[in-house]
Parts: sequence; structure tokens; C-alpha cells
Amino acid sequence: MLECVINISEGRNEAVVAQLAQSVSGASLDVHTDPDHNRSVFTLIGTDAPRELTRSALQLCSLDTHIGVHPRIGVVDVVPFVPLHSSTMADAIEARDEFAQWMSHELGVPVFLYGRERSLPDIRKNAWKTLRPDVGPQEQHPTAGAACVGAREPLVAWNMWLRNVDLAQTRQIAAQVRSAQIRTLGLQVGEFTQVSCNLIAPDTHGPDVAYDLVATHVAIDRCELVGLIPRNALEKIPSDRWETLDLDDTKTIEWRLEHRI
Repeated sequence: MLECVINISEGRNEAVVAQLAQSVSGASLDVHTDPDHNRSVFTLIGTDAPRELTRSALQLCSLDTHIGVHPRIGVVDVVPFVPLHSSTMADAIEARDEFAQWMSHELGVPVFLYGRERSLPDIRKNAWKTLRPDVGPQEQHPTAGAACVGAREPLVAWNMWLRNVDLAQTRQIAAQVRSAQIRTLGLQVGEFTQVSCNLIAPDTHGPDVAYDLVATHVAIDRCELVGLIPRNALEKIPSDRWETLDLDDTKTIEWRLEHRI
């Protein structure tokens, strides 16, 4: 079984997000929408639903009119395939490569690949500068931009909101806690700032670890889980901290799989 956590560059138009969600309702485990990021994260199962969502997103959204605080290079910005249960990384890489070929040939969207070749931050930093697409056209699609399509292990996307902390200080804090296991951005989100995290080794560096690192510098107003967390990562965190960290068992990948209708 493969999980696919697609990041779409639309988080403000509720009608559009609802249409996108409806297009993959049978394969969806979670939808997280953020108007400040202007981004929606769809947690899907399988390889068919990502294609359905991608077709719908390219019909309904345009990068030309997109404004949001989160970095992006495309309407269908990030498409990671993640092995679950009996699936392997080889399965995820195969799904990644097949999706990249389909997206570029069928829809005309250039694709940057990430995984063992390079990381997603590498693409964010170098795309269209020193890095050209791996698959498809070598110029941006006029409305869809490009896509980052990857294969990776499960990670946790998780944010900390800071009150009365300016963006410069937030970026300094994000840089100070950044590591090989904790990827961070400092962002302005309305009247708050935010340390936005990708926790790529959640078994050892989960939300509790990231929280404690940031809390040594500044008070944290609230936390936000984006998408789902693996149950084994959740269970390594004391349960009396779950509420503060915006966690509970219903937000695990396993719970959503077990309670699918």
C-alpha cells in the first residue's frame, strides 16, 4: 500500500477545495487547508487518486493568481509517494517515476524528482537556476508551473505558531533548530509568525523534540499538525503532551486506514 501526500497551491477558495476533495473522496484519509499558506494537503491512498486530483487541480487552479506565504513552484506542488505496511521504497520509486512520466506526457507539466537523488529543499533552492526538470518540458507550464514528485519515508508536517515575535526573529529561531532531522521555515501567517516543520525522522525527532527546541528561545502560542502522523511516532510521545502538540490517535495514518468507510 502506498500513501501519497499531495500539496496543492490552493487554500482560500473553499468551493474549489471542496471540488478537489470530492474528486478523490474514495481514496482520501485527510485534507488540511491553510488560507495563509494558500495550500491544501491531501493524504491519499494508492496511485490512481493522485492522478485524479492532479487533473482536477490543473483544471481549477492557476499559479498565475496564486499568493501565499509558503514557497511553491506549481499548482500541484509536491507529490510524494510513501511506502506503508508491506510496500517498499522500490514500490514508491516506481510509482513516483510512473507518475512523473504521466504528468509530463499527458498534461505537459515539467517534473523535478526528489528522493535518493536530491532532497525537496534542494529543488526549492535550485529549480530553474542550476537545476532543470528531470522529466518533461524544460520550461514552466503557463498556468501549472512545475511539480516536485518524490519517494520518501513517512514524515510529519507540523507547525508552531508564535505571538508577538517578528519575522526576522522567527527565521533566526527556525535556522537555529534546523537539522538533518528537522527541516524548518520561518513564515509570517497573519498577525502571527510560524516555525513550519517537516520532521523527517519522526521516530527520534518528533513534534515533542521540535517543540522543546523552539521553546528554549520563545514561548509557543499553539501547534498544528498538517496531515497525519505515524502511530509509532505518536506513541513515543507522552500522552499528556498530545493535546498541546495537536496530536491524538485519530490523527494517525493507521487510525484513518482502520476507520475508512
